[in-house]
Amino acid sequence: MAGWFSDITILHSYLNNNETASIHGAMPPFFFDEKGKPNESLVSLMDLLKGGNISYQIKPNERNRTGNVTAELIGGNLSIIASLLGTKYELKTEGKILFLEDIDEYLYHIDRIMRQLKLAGELEKLAGLVVGDFTGIKDNETPFGQTYEEIIWEVVKDYNYPVCFGFPAGHDKKNLALTFGKKWNLNVSQETSTLNL
Repeated sequence: MAGWFSDITILHSYLNNNETASIHGAMPPFFFDEKGKPNESLVSLMDLLKGGNISYQIKPNERNRTGNVTAELIGGNLSIIASLLGTKYELKTEGKILFLEDIDEYLYHIDRIMRQLKLAGELEKLAGLVVGDFTGIKDNETPFGQTYEEIIWEVVKDYNYPVCFGFPAGHDKKNLALTFGKKWNLNVSQETSTLNL
């Protein structure tokens, strides 16, 4: 089922390049809790579809970089985004807030992909970065020596846009809905972070 989420990043990118908004959110099998009641993921998706005012609060993270920016949100699965580089479907990241998530990746591969994006110039001119769930991350027998958060931070630490770690979206149970192709306000402070549509 992981592929359901990840592969749709290609569709998100295609739609974004054609100036069409799309929603990154939970799939139907993950709409309800163990008691059959709508979970927070479904509620957030319905709120987006109804056109309501969306405001998410994210817990602070020691690697966050403070800042306040309003810009178009784009993104999806890190591995798929990197696989689109050099194709007509690659994301146009300049001036945008980039959301990233991934699943079942090795730490060394996350490092390789992030440096590939940096060398391709995809991270230099972002308006902001939101890091979602990195679920089931694996290490080799010889440890890589960094967490995925440390890897991402090291790659983007020399830039000056706001960075928010720990947004609950991706492949975990809590998968808050996001509209790509629309402007969001990202406000990262020492106490809390907010993402508002």
